[in-house]
Amino acid sequence: MLEQTKIIKKWLGAGSINIFGLPFSGKDTQCAILANMLGGVKISSGDILRHDHGNKKIQELMSSGGIIPSDLFEEVVLPFFSRPELKNRPLLLSSVGRSKGEETVILRASASSGHPTKAVIYLKVSEREVWERFEQSKKLNDRGKRQDDSKESLEKRLEEFRIKTKPVIKFYHNDGLLIEINGALPEKKVTEQILDRLERLAKLHS
Repeated sequence: MLEQTKIIKKWLGAGSINIFGLPFSGKDTQCAILANMLGGVKISSGDILRHDHGNKKIQELMSSGGIIPSDLFEEVVLPFFSRPELKNRPLLLSSVGRSKGEETVILRASASSGHPTKAVIYLKVSEREVWERFEQSKKLNDRGKRQDDSKESLEKRLEEFRIKTKPVIKFYHNDGLLIEINGALPEKKVTEQILDRLERLAKLHS
């Protein structure tokens, strides 16, 4: 695995990898794992927005499971790409730019800040799997006190994904950047799949 990681790191450089999927598909988990392995920085638009307590509208939307309007998204999230502490480091993005139209903004912003998008990963899980993981998470209480982790907000987030995020994933597929991964497998197996696909991509472009 060390040699595999070395190959991927050389290809990735300071580029970015964006990971998409339904709620509870493991986006944040895989971003964190890859960031640790590749010496990168995990960035989640959800994390950024949840901590922007000064904007009441953003907090209300996050609590209801809604996706932030594109203008607010650009205003709050995009400056992160040019932060000095991110310079020369790869970025692992957890579903950053989830609404149709934001994909072009992300591609432009990542390229201009020195973090060009090298790949987009789609963790595929069924909605049935999402609900099973939701119930399991409630029992384990392993996500902290997130206001958007209720049945009502999860239903809203699933609807938003179908309407707003699926076109984004289709865009990346058509652009040749998309890697589809079976997200229903155990966490370690998902990571192995991702690394195998990234290594293949790295060798293809080396």
